[in-house]
Amino acid sequence: MAESIAIEVAKPAERRQILIVDDSITVRKGIVETLTDSGLFEVFHEARDGAEGLALLHEHAMDLVLCDVVMPGIDGFEFLARARSEAAFAELPVLMLTGQETVEQKIRGLELGASDYLTKPFDEGELIARIKVQLKLKDLQDQLRAANRAMQVLLVTDPLTGVHNRRYLTESLGKEVRRAQRYHTPLSVILADIDHFKRVNDMFGHL
Repeated sequence: MAESIAIEVAKPAERRQILIVDDSITVRKGIVETLTDSGLFEVFHEARDGAEGLALLHEHAMDLVLCDVVMPGIDGFEFLARARSEAAFAELPVLMLTGQETVEQKIRGLELGASDYLTKPFDEGELIARIKVQLKLKDLQDQLRAANRAMQVLLVTDPLTGVHNRRYLTESLGKEVRRAQRYHTPLSVILADIDHFKRVNDMFGHL
């Protein structure tokens, strides 16, 4: 059964969560102790293999994953491949842990979407430094995605009224025409107008 523990530290506002996937309880506990002292995460989730790791990944909003390569059942490479195949985890930072540092392994992991590699036994300072880099990149990517979403809203929204603008109408109408043609269904467009609109402007102002 997958373990999930919550540890409170000095940053209650951020509630960062990490998933540690390793068949060695000693390694998992050592990582938890190291990262608890660093204050980088508030919630720690532990899994003994890839199957448990994937289950926890779907249950919690993880900020980063540390995953061993060699494990029984679903190993680290298969875990990584399955995680990356889902859009929700495509950009999630995943650091691979390995006791067998070979170029072939690193290439395979990177091709599957690994964010970085750490060789066991690893230095605690290096572990923290590499995690900080990945968290910073994740924050920047999250900010960029949020800015892009906001920009998309601005492009199709009238800033005064908050309703969709002409650009949205043009794009949506084109999609609906193609949909009607594809499914051979009727399409209706209703145009509404206000009589004597100049009076409205004169009485209430253009805004």
